Formats: sequence, C-alpha cells, structure tokens
Amino acid sequence: MKAQRLARIDHEIQRILGTLVTQQLKDPRLGFTTVTRVEVTDDLRFCKVFVSVIGDRHAARLTLDALEHAKGFLRGELGHRIDLRNTPQLIFVEDRSAERAIELARTIREDAQRRAPNEPVPVIEESDDASQTADR
Repeated sequence: MKAQRLARIDHEIQRILGTLVTQQLKDPRLGFTTVTRVEVTDDLRFCKVFVSVIGDRHAARLTLDALEHAKGFLRGELGHRIDLRNTPQLIFVEDRSAERAIELARTIREDAQRRAPNEPVPVIEESDDASQTADR
C-alpha cells in the first residue's frame, strides 16, 4: 500500500480516537490522555496507538488499563466512523517522548548553569520576527 495512503489513514484514525478518548470515554481511571501518534500495519489489521499521559507512572498504568478495557468500544466506534474493509485491532502503547524531552531540556539547562554559573541561561522562545520575515 502506498505510504501516502497509510499516512492519511494514520492521521484519520488518530483524529477519531483522540476525539473518542476525550469526549466519549467516562472511565474514572483515565487521566489527561492525548493520542500522540498512530501506526497502522501495511495490511491494516493492527494499529499501534501511542498515548501520552500527564502524571506519574501509576496514573499512566491506570489510563492504559482503562484504554485496554474500552478497546472493543473504541474499535467499534472507529469502524462506524472510518470506511475501511477491516477495522484494525488496537494496541495501546505509552508514549513517553514528552517526558524525555522535558528531562533532556532540564539536563541541558543544568549543564549550562554548571559551566557558567554567573551568566544567565538564555531561554529560547519563538518570536514573531520569524513569522514577519516569512510574510515579506
């Protein structure tokens, strides 16, 4: 199957599951959950759903348990909302990339402070200058 079609299917499944998880599931075990990425196999039989959970390991484990419990409901709703011959089986995976990025930024900041303790550490922020120069 072409990569472009798979990418479109990935994006559409991510959009649908994100909406279902935030608006339809009422399980108290669910924490603040975001569907960050979806990967469908070439034969469209399986779908890895990467979810990011705000909170500690215990909250993440409870959220993954709640998603596993709601897997049948989510797959059924997905089948109603997307036009595929077979609705893929959902496999939920915790996405910890945001935590790793925060930890890496903290490590870089601490290293910069250790190297030059008297100098202020520059904070990199997006400025409006970049968007203004692009408009010209």
